[in-house]
Amino acid sequence: MKHLMSTFKPHKAGLGRVLGDLEKSVMDVLWDKGEVTGREVFEEIGRGRPLAFTTILTVVDRLLKKGLIRRAKRGRLFVYTAAMSRDDFVKQVSHEVLQGIMDISASSAASSFVDILYKTSPQEVERLSRLIEEKKRGKSRK
Repeated sequence: MKHLMSTFKPHKAGLGRVLGDLEKSVMDVLWDKGEVTGREVFEEIGRGRPLAFTTILTVVDRLLKKGLIRRAKRGRLFVYTAAMSRDDFVKQVSHEVLQGIMDISASSAASSFVDILYKTSPQEVERLSRLIEEKKRGKSRK
C-alpha cells in the first residue's frame, strides 16, 4: 500500500484527511458490507447524491492502485473488498501521520500530543502513562 501522508488534508475531518470524499464513501461501503460489486457500491453511494456509475468505477480503480482494496473475479463480475479492516487502516494512518510529525521535531510533537490528548480525553493520558511505563520496563529487561 502506498503511503498516505502525501494526501493528508488537515482541514478535513476524520478519514477525509487522507481519503477523498468519494474514496471515503467507497471504503465505508466495503468496510460495512464486505465483498461487493461495482454496481452495489454505486447503488449504495448513489442514494445520497447523483453520480455516474463510471465515476464510482474510477474511484474504485484509484483505490485499487493505492492498494486499499482488492478485486477478484466472480463469474462474469468483479467483486471488491477492503485490503484491511477500518481499524487497521486507522492505525496505519495514525502511525504515518505521527511519524511524519516526529520527523519534524520529536520533542515538540510529543508535547503537543500530550496537550491535545489531555484536552480531548484526560483518561487517555493515564493510559498513555501506563503504556510508556510498560515500554520502559520491557526495554530495561532486554
